[in-house]
Amino acid sequence: MKKLTLIYMILFLVLTLAAATASANLVTIGTANYLGSDYNLIWDDDNNGNSVIWLDYSNGATNWVAQNAWAAGLNASGVLTYDIDSTYTVDWGTNSWRLPATVDGPRVFGYDGTTTAGYNITSSEMGHLYYTELGNLGYHDTAGNTQPGFGLNNTGVFNNLRNNDGRYWSGTDFTAYSSSAWHFFMYYGSQDTYLKTNNLYGLAIRSGDVSAVPVPAAIWLLGSGLIAIVGIRRKKG
Repeated sequence: MKKLTLIYMILFLVLTLAAATASANLVTIGTANYLGSDYNLIWDDDNNGNSVIWLDYSNGATNWVAQNAWAAGLNASGVLTYDIDSTYTVDWGTNSWRLPATVDGPRVFGYDGTTTAGYNITSSEMGHLYYTELGNLGYHDTAGNTQPGFGLNNTGVFNNLRNNDGRYWSGTDFTAYSSSAWHFFMYYGSQDTYLKTNNLYGLAIRSGDVSAVPVPAAIWLLGSGLIAIVGIRRKKG
């Protein structure tokens, strides 16, 4: 009985390791130490076709210029120190930490996700995170009706996203009116423009290629052997 229990435990560990190498929408791949505390690095493997990494930290509310400066400042030597999980490798390339991007254009408000402002918009990096990766609902559905269960109810592997007051600056200018920039409101799932002088929160994001470290063939063979042993034990039982 003890041997069988041990086999099950080893089998569980093997399968867990194998699962960790599989791609998923949002995966914690390690931590970054910032101001003396560790914050998760979250890999978003397909945000509008791009591989990006989020820093799970909400910077205090400030104006658009200062928020962009904060994100850019994360790239300075020694500001962030990384501890990447051994099951992943990260190629940061030449990319830098920044605020999330939004598709700029004339401000057109709507509900069906095809406009630049409004609800159910997934073309921006924060909108894609909110609706597609996390599966949250906007205050209005695609027909413009209010819907129950809206809001940042699912935060996935994030610990520090703000909900009720979660207005976050995008790093994208509103070119039609230079005094404004795009932002996303996590409580309503809404996207719009806002005067740059307003104080909103900041999220940092960075493009990067993440690869899972392959599970050694010996581990796969061990797992296969354990599965066979468990099967034989069950038949004998």
